Amino acid sequence: MTPAQLEVRHRPLTDPLPPRGRGEGEGGFTLVELIIVLFIIALVAGLVLPAVGRGVETLQLRAEVGAFSAFLRYAREQAITKREAHEVTIKPEAHLLILRAAGSESPRASRKLSPRIAISADTPSGNSITFSPRGVSTGGSFRLTAADGRAYWVRVDPLTGRVTNTRIGS
Repeated sequence: MTPAQLEVRHRPLTDPLPPRGRGEGEGGFTLVELIIVLFIIALVAGLVLPAVGRGVETLQLRAEVGAFSAFLRYAREQAITKREAHEVTIKPEAHLLILRAAGSESPRASRKLSPRIAISADTPSGNSITFSPRGVSTGGSFRLTAADGRAYWVRVDPLTGRVTNTRIGS
């Protein structure tokens, strides 16, 4: 290459740079625009996060109801497989379920429930249900209520010993 060709390829240092700033078609955001967007994001988060919290509380209540029902099903299973009556005693003030062989004082199993759940019994035999080796039970219903008022019924059928749970209300 000749020196004349080299000069054409390189721009001389004296050429001005393109102007800086906002011109036609150039992007960018002002500080005011950024603050407005951040305010909108904070507003949406303030509306959405309480709903997420209620969702977590609902899941916790459903988990407690599931654990309560599973414990009663386990008691029925133990009565059938061991061929001896088993009794589940519910202590609402202690949030405690205790499984014993009928007539025994030593517990075979126990389950602590969340203190945020209120338990009320509607059973013929008070706060206990007895499962016989044939699968039948004394039957009864328990209402498990969360602090915000949502509630479930856990019912034990006296003829079959089947345990079901149902949400109360909508």
